[in-house]
Amino acid sequence: MPSSRTSVRCRLKALHRNLRGARMVTRAFLSTEHPLLAHIIPVRRCNLACKYCNEYDDFSKPVPTETMFQRVDKLAELGTSVITISGGEPLLHPELDEIIRRIRKRGMVAGLITNGYLLTAERIQKLNRAGLEWLQISIDNVTPDAVSKKSLKVLDKKLQLLAEHADFHVNINSVVGGGVSNPQDALVIGKRALELGFSSTVGIIHDGDGQLQPLGEEERRVYHEMKAMEKRSFTRINSFQDNIAQGRPNQWRCRAGARYLYICEDGLVHYCSQQRGYPGVPLEKYTVADIRREYLTEKSCAPHCTVSCVHQVSVFDSWRAPQHPSPEPVGGLVQIE
Repeated sequence: MPSSRTSVRCRLKALHRNLRGARMVTRAFLSTEHPLLAHIIPVRRCNLACKYCNEYDDFSKPVPTETMFQRVDKLAELGTSVITISGGEPLLHPELDEIIRRIRKRGMVAGLITNGYLLTAERIQKLNRAGLEWLQISIDNVTPDAVSKKSLKVLDKKLQLLAEHADFHVNINSVVGGGVSNPQDALVIGKRALELGFSSTVGIIHDGDGQLQPLGEEERRVYHEMKAMEKRSFTRINSFQDNIAQGRPNQWRCRAGARYLYICEDGLVHYCSQQRGYPGVPLEKYTVADIRREYLTEKSCAPHCTVSCVHQVSVFDSWRAPQHPSPEPVGGLVQIE
């Protein structure tokens, strides 16, 4: 458990994060012509092979650090507020700390999504020194099974290390839905997260295309109990999941490609991890004109989307600017005027 000195330090850093967050929220409402969140992929390779995941391989080399710097700098030029480093497993990148430092140097919030397997006390301290501001681990079950090895049994010691050493905010996301054999595991994981001083959220596992998977009766019960455990801030921005739990589509304005960018290891901008190929424009060539176009482009996949980060970012603009049908795809990519 964290010491009193660690707790005070974490509270001070949390206050600083909240103040920065408030400034960024204000900026988000004042202008729509900059991304609020970008996901960047420094390595596609992962040390695990979860059966529901379509975002990894077991052979890709890390993206060169200088190339990652160029992408971070371009996102800063576009006015991006937050960069989340994802994968694959981003801790496999040998220069991850330098990438985090670059994000912070350019004035953006730095986040990390990891499976947690590679965390040690020393590794967490390095992330502290690099300036990481938040980290998320998704834990799928209490005990490893054939679908996922991201289990509380395996990761609990890693969570204890985070509670003791991390200066950054930690969120533990548990899941219900397809492939999860014991829905009650989400409650055990969520309660353990809160016990360690972390925030806790619940996600609904999507299918291979990132689309809707309605929940069964027991899964819905667990889902609603988990929602009651979430902080009010998370509950407000995750309200779209209520329809997913019932198998109903959401009517919303997806701002992917504008307010949210997914940058793959090849440096292309995509709507999200589940819609790779659209618009498929190299980040280095991405402009405010692209942001304006995609801000107004209606995405056909939106009604049944389960990708939380895209929903959450789009909340800022839910009341603005009706959208139009997507341009016809040409050669697998959306045509750019």
